[in-house]
Formats: sequence, structure tokens, C-alpha cells
Amino acid sequence: MKHSTVPLPDNLAAIANHSQPPGKLWSRRLTILNSFFSFAILLVWDWLTLRLLRNQQLRAKILVQKLIQLGPTFIKLGQVLSCRPDLIPPIYVDELASLQDQLPPFPNDQAYKVIEEELGCPYDQIYAELNPEPVASASLGQVYKGKLQTGEIVAVKVQRPGIIDILVLDIYLLQQLSTWVQKNISFIHTNIRALTDELANSIFKEMDYVQEGLNAQRFAQLYGNLPQIYVPRIYLKYTTSRVLTMEWVNGIKITSTKAIRTQGLEPADLISLEFKFSLQQLLNGGFFHADPHPGNILITPDGKLAYLDFGMMSEVEPETRDFLIVFFLHLIAGDFAALAEDLVLLDFLPPQTDLVPLIPKLALMFGNIRESTLAEFGFKQIFEKLLSLIYEYSWQIPKFYVLVFRCFATIEGIALKFNPDFQAYKVGYPYIAQWVLTKQSPLLWNALKNFLLNNKTIQWELASDLLNNIYQSDDLNLPLISERMLEFLYSPQGSSVRYALVEEVVTNLENLSKESFEEVMFLTTAIISPFPSSTRLNKSWQNIKQFLGKFLLITPFNFLSMYELSKLFLRPEMQSLKQEILNQLGRRILTR
Repeated sequence: MKHSTVPLPDNLAAIANHSQPPGKLWSRRLTILNSFFSFAILLVWDWLTLRLLRNQQLRAKILVQKLIQLGPTFIKLGQVLSCRPDLIPPIYVDELASLQDQLPPFPNDQAYKVIEEELGCPYDQIYAELNPEPVASASLGQVYKGKLQTGEIVAVKVQRPGIIDILVLDIYLLQQLSTWVQKNISFIHTNIRALTDELANSIFKEMDYVQEGLNAQRFAQLYGNLPQIYVPRIYLKYTTSRVLTMEWVNGIKITSTKAIRTQGLEPADLISLEFKFSLQQLLNGGFFHADPHPGNILITPDGKLAYLDFGMMSEVEPETRDFLIVFFLHLIAGDFAALAEDLVLLDFLPPQTDLVPLIPKLALMFGNIRESTLAEFGFKQIFEKLLSLIYEYSWQIPKFYVLVFRCFATIEGIALKFNPDFQAYKVGYPYIAQWVLTKQSPLLWNALKNFLLNNKTIQWELASDLLNNIYQSDDLNLPLISERMLEFLYSPQGSSVRYALVEEVVTNLENLSKESFEEVMFLTTAIISPFPSSTRLNKSWQNIKQFLGKFLLITPFNFLSMYELSKLFLRPEMQSLKQEILNQLGRRILTR
């Protein structure tokens, strides 16, 4: 079986110069330059006539049309730019985000020839059926529905003939142009050449269908066992760099609201599921789908999310995942000094940045994020608010965050169509909160300590919000959460939280009536007795709830059965905590 070679960006010059006639090189170069400079003239005219801002929407639409006219490479360039709000204004970002990668299908005989060249035999020796009408056609290739000789229904993606030559030529010319611009136009500070290289890497990764198949298999290993996620099988035996054979998935687009409701499903619930699953990919597996647009996700008849395209994937290092969560905790807590430091840790700002003047600006931007809707404070809005400071600070946006932005901006764009009041904070917080406790990361637990404490006093509202969000998580493991809470309190990071908790519990107990105090003593001793009176125990517990008040807001007691509660109280950490409370209470009584 023959496997074609996808050219790497570092040998583009040699390939372009040896595979193209000189006349074609110059013809294409002039076409690109003419398109770019004619657009630049429009911008200069707007600037001279003081209409630069007024005409942004119109110019953005013209840019989209010019990119479409220039062909596949420039459609991909537009898609890359739509993920770079640090480089272009928001109006351009929104317009480019609507850029559809669709081209007329190429003839079937060309597709059959590619299959034969790649798989080493006529297509009908592998596929018993191959529908003559492609089900989708894009700049890089098109997809057919077919059936293997062994009977499985499959989707067959075939690369567009000659597309590699087109891409190599265009990217080579773009590299030349961007290098010239970088050297000769002084007011452009963005690294245009790096952007061109980013485009080249993105395109050539998508061109390699073997890598896409391996991406799909890894995605299935990480997430295929989740009950609401479906990852189709890849037939690597019938996959090369130019042909991909994948299990056919029956389903409807996530934006087809009528059809979804006909299946008894609610579109808003599916969007919430997609949002939470993307968080899970980002924070748990670390390997995430960076292009979850409606064409890449189907809703199966049994209500699962089926992912179809694995050409654009990204990976996040464990340390970066933790930094992102710490950033989120500081954002929720309103700790804007820490938030400014996070921007350095996340590589958005260089280490030498003076953060003092930045802190009040962050406070002004994000002061009420917990009560905001997606339209006000979604991931895209947070990103854009940060980038509004780009001209005051030396921002640098690592490629990883560009892909994260693309992923969540896409999901949020879909969510807003279904529910303008969708609150990303409320959907994502339960998952993030549970992750903070269960990960057992010193970095996260130190951030959790700072989140819960203010001047050695517990911030009950934040604590309640955090824990209640954990209890609302879809995949709540309450016994594990209870154990981790105790382990956190007895960790080096959580000890100061434990001291503050003991102080407040003792203060609360001092204010109880004599009868109520007896109930507390009975509860704390009987719960560890081998033969407690269940009737008295239940009665005592119900009586004591009203006196514990705010302490119940941060405990899982309301959600635990009496059996689970007994097990929790038997843990060594709980025994130690009880003893600390009794000792501190005794000292208070003796000093009266």
C-alpha cells in the first residue's frame, strides 16, 4: 500500500521552485499582490477620509470575498485569522468566523484514481458501494458514503487532486511576502512570518489523513467510554495520507433544532453537554478537539455527541491546565492582583511587566463576572476584554490559547443562538470545582486556600458557591469528594483553612443553648459508636442542622446517607478535626 508524503513547511521553497513553471510562480504572485494591495488601498482611503471605524463592517465583508476568490489556502488563512483577536479587530474576527470552507466537488473519476493510487487497487475491490454523489465537499477534499466489502457502512474522505501543489505554491509566496513586510513596514509589530508558518503547520497537519486517523483513535481511547460521547471507528487498513476510511455515523447537526426536538431532546442541553465535554478534554484528558463547529458534530438517534473530524487537535500540558484553573478561581474570587500575576504565568505577559497599573483595569473589566450571561462574559468576551489592553502591554498569545479560543468561541457562538442567557460560568463551574478538589495538586490546593480565606477568615459565600457547584456536578462522586475535602484540610496547603474552620465552629458552638450543645455532643460521640441508636441519631441530626447554619453550606452532609456519614466520621482526619474542635472549645470554657 502506497503512503503519499505530505511536504513539511521547511522544504516548501525547494518544492515550489522545482514543481512549478516560472511563469506560473509570477502569475500567482501578481494575483496575490493585486488582491492584497487593492484591499490595502481601501483601508488607506478610509484612514485618509476618517472612515476607518465606520467602514469596518464593509471592509471585513470585502476581505472575506477576496480570500474566497484566492482559493483554498486563503480560506484557511481567514479561518486562522478568525482565531486571532490579538491581531485583527473584533468585527473582522466575527466576519471571518462565518467563512465557509466549501468548494464544488471534483469529478468522481479523479476521486477513484486517488483511491487506486493510495490503496493500490481499484476502489471497488475495497468498497462494495461508493455513492456517486459526495455528501460534503471542501477545499482540501470531499467525502463519500460507502460500504466495505465486509459490509460496514463507512465515510470515505478523498483529498482533492493537485491540492498539495496549490498549497505549497501559495504558502511559499506568502512566506516571501510576509518576510518582505516584516523587514520593510516599520509600523507592523506583529510577527507576520510566524503567522504564515502557523498557517502552513495547520494546513499540512490537516492534509495528513493518517495522522487524523491516529488522532481519532487517541480521542476514542480517552473519551470513547463516556456515556454521552460517540467516536467513530477508523479503518487504518484503508487509510493513507490522502484517503481516510471511517465508520459512517447517522445523526443530525447540533444546529438542527427542529429535528433535535423531534427526537425528544433539548438543543440547549446538548450545547451544555458540548461545553462541559470541551472543558473535560481541556482539563482532564489534555487532548482536545480544536474545531467543534456544527459540521464536525452530529447528534445520534440516542442523543450522543458524535465527533467526526480530527484534523485540528491540540494538547495541553498538565501544568498549563492547572494554571488555567487557578486563573479561573482568581477571576471568580475577584482577586485581581493574583489575576495579573496569572497572565505572566500563562505567558500572556512578559515577566518584567509592571502589573500595578493593570490591577484596577482588570477589576473594572471583570468585577461582576459571577452574575453575567454568556453574551457579557463568555470565553470569547473574556479573551477580547484582555486583548483590549494589547496596545498598553506587550501581549503575546501562545498558539495553544489561540486554539482554545477557537474551540470555546465556536461553542459559545452556537449556544447564543439557542439561549442568549446561557451562563458559561454556571455550566463549567461544577466541573472545574470538582477538579480542584479531586486533583490533589499542591498548586491547585494552594489556590483553593487563597480562594477560601480572606484575612484568616473563611469567605462563606465563595465556599458555599464552590461546594454547591461540586454537588451539582453530573458525575458527582460524593464519597471521594468528602475524602478529598478532609485530605485538603489536613494538607500543608489547607491547614490554615482548617484552623479558621475550627475557630468558627467553636465560636458557633459557644453560642448554642445548653440543650443544643448536648445534641452536638451526642452526635459527635454516637456517630462513631459501634451501636448508635439510629432513631436518636436521626433526631439529633435534624435538630442540630438548624444550629450548624452556614457550616452546612460547605459540607456534603445534606447529600450523604447515614451509612456514608458514619464512614466519613470514622476517617482519621474527621476524628482529628473533632478532637481539635473539642480541645479548642475546652480552652475557651476554661478561660471564661
